Amino acid sequence: MAARGLPVNAGAAKAASMRRKARASSSPHNKPRFWGRHPVAAALANPERVVRKVWVTHEAAAAFDFPKQLQVTFAEVADLGRLVPNDAPHQGIVAEVDPLEDLFLGDVLMQAPDDSARSTLLLLDQVTDPHNVGAIMRSAAAFDALAIVTQDRHSPPESGALARALDEIGEAGFWRIGLAGEAEMSISTALGPDRVALVLGAEGEGMRHNTAGHCDALARLPIGDRMESLNVSNAAAIALYAAGQVEAATPAR
Repeated sequence: MAARGLPVNAGAAKAASMRRKARASSSPHNKPRFWGRHPVAAALANPERVVRKVWVTHEAAAAFDFPKQLQVTFAEVADLGRLVPNDAPHQGIVAEVDPLEDLFLGDVLMQAPDDSARSTLLLLDQVTDPHNVGAIMRSAAAFDALAIVTQDRHSPPESGALARALDEIGEAGFWRIGLAGEAEMSISTALGPDRVALVLGAEGEGMRHNTAGHCDALARLPIGDRMESLNVSNAAAIALYAAGQVEAATPAR
């Protein structure tokens, strides 16, 4: 089970990194690429991210102070368009990076504060669209979520990995809320404990039955009758905001 970590305190991060699964990053093939000025700037500023090379126009380069050891290649706009999918808006810069190592779920749970501070996890059940995942990651960072937990990309879809992760999360004291449009309980009613895990399913299919069965409560977002459902990234943002607004209380069952 992969946990996409968000910024945590330095001591916990250092302890977690010592327990991470070792991964080789020397292969030059199939490395992730970021494009656009803000994503590339964030990658360069991340101490845990290794940026291997950058392609950039002279105009875009004026906004960056690249490290001296970084391989930088100046390119034309048309050349950059061939480095990104479907001529995505690269804004004159593309970076090739090493993947970040996944964290063990147990390490992430250890980083949850022991005091009464709100701690929120996000779990994604077969949410794979890169645009949705990217938007969810930005919302998770904005609302200070502890981490995003997803099924490992190499696990079979019906392996039960997410259900087992939910069991482990529940044992760590997290109240597990699955978002479902057909649920009778509103999310404001379902929220309460300091530690909350919000579970979202893929658009259209929603959460799988086995995943829902490992939640403590199913809840819906308060949307009007004219809209049947929300985009999963929008739903995640609203749920994260709601979780941050509710004071700890005994949840409804």
